[in-house]
Amino acid sequence: MRDPAKTVGGMADKAKTVFLSYIDSQGCPTTRAMLAPREREGIRVFWFSTNTSSRKVAAFRENPRGSVYFVDRRFFRGASLSGAVEVLEDPESKERLWRMGDAMYYPRGVTDPDYCVLKFTAERGRYYCNFKSEDFLIPD
Repeated sequence: MRDPAKTVGGMADKAKTVFLSYIDSQGCPTTRAMLAPREREGIRVFWFSTNTSSRKVAAFRENPRGSVYFVDRRFFRGASLSGAVEVLEDPESKERLWRMGDAMYYPRGVTDPDYCVLKFTAERGRYYCNFKSEDFLIPD
């Protein structure tokens, strides 16, 4: 892969669904489908919104290690990013990601206690395409 930022960034921008993995309370890896990240900073930082009451939030509070997987079904390629997740409940982070229509999921609005932000910071990546996998560095 010549340009990880362009390739993986393009996959992230086109994704409707991504897969977020974490370690559950019994030490087992668990994967959840998530709506695409609301925002990203290159391919290092990705911002998601989710329910504070979810098991994944409880798991990330115990162990911040996680991964995000992007898949391009058309060309059968994928990118896995491994790193750490922060659970954010501060007003700035919540307002940053709030979108019209979110009240459908969080009826109390941006201050709903069941609304939080996950900030995923990638540390390394692995890319699969054309029957080959390769590790890549995360550009600053």
